[in-house]
Amino acid sequence: MATTQRRAAGARQAGLHLILVALAVVIIFPFYWMVIGSTRSTADLLTYPPYLTPGGELWRNFQQLVETLPVLRAFGNSLFIATTHTALVLFFCSLAGYGFAKYEFPGRDRLFFLLLATLMIPSVISLVPWYIMMSKFGWVNDYRALIIPGVANAFGIFYLRQFIAGSIPDEMLQAARIDGAGDFGMYWRIVLPLIRPGLGTLALLTFLQSWNDFLGPLIILKDLHKFTLPIILALLQNQFGRDLVLVVVAATLATIPIIAVFVFMSRQFISGLTAGALKG
Repeated sequence: MATTQRRAAGARQAGLHLILVALAVVIIFPFYWMVIGSTRSTADLLTYPPYLTPGGELWRNFQQLVETLPVLRAFGNSLFIATTHTALVLFFCSLAGYGFAKYEFPGRDRLFFLLLATLMIPSVISLVPWYIMMSKFGWVNDYRALIIPGVANAFGIFYLRQFIAGSIPDEMLQAARIDGAGDFGMYWRIVLPLIRPGLGTLALLTFLQSWNDFLGPLIILKDLHKFTLPIILALLQNQFGRDLVLVVVAATLATIPIIAVFVFMSRQFISGLTAGALKG
């Protein structure tokens, strides 16, 4: 009886693994085809059945892409905006989350409730006020309009507030205060090292959102050499859509940082999600 149950459990586990492998292949295949397509010509991309092995056109396609539009400049622009915005979000959201989690002050709960209420407002509604404010600040066609707004956003503060409240005991901070640590010293030396999984999760989500942002740069940027990569991809599709391989090469280039950040932050990301699930 026990042997039969073990065999049945083993069969179920094997079936689950096969399903997961099949799903992984389905998810990965479009990215694989995109990379393979960047090494071939447009005629090869339109061939059926599609080629599944690399070709020898990668360097020529890349040169043609660079000569068509300032793709490398756009890549650097997107990387600068996403990296800077992510760093500022981590600092300000962790600082605000620490304050909400570990400090008592008048109106704290009401202020936190108002902060959470802003999550109910669709982001599209704020586009017109945001553009008017950026115009008043003189930040039209300026990267500051894409970096500074949202560095202390409601989701990041809420997420890190919950993470700090569940990860750092009050006794630890009280002991540090007795030893002479100041408020910012406790935040920098104790809180930040202990919430690295939460910071990693928030960093990954923030970087992906900033890197893939299309509407904000489209509205605020006017100079071609200041465009971000999503706008350049849209220009390629609209103006050079017949040369499909250029779009594929640009899409491959745009995917590289996303994969790199996920690989680099995957351990922190999974730890952050696991810690949040255990606390919930």
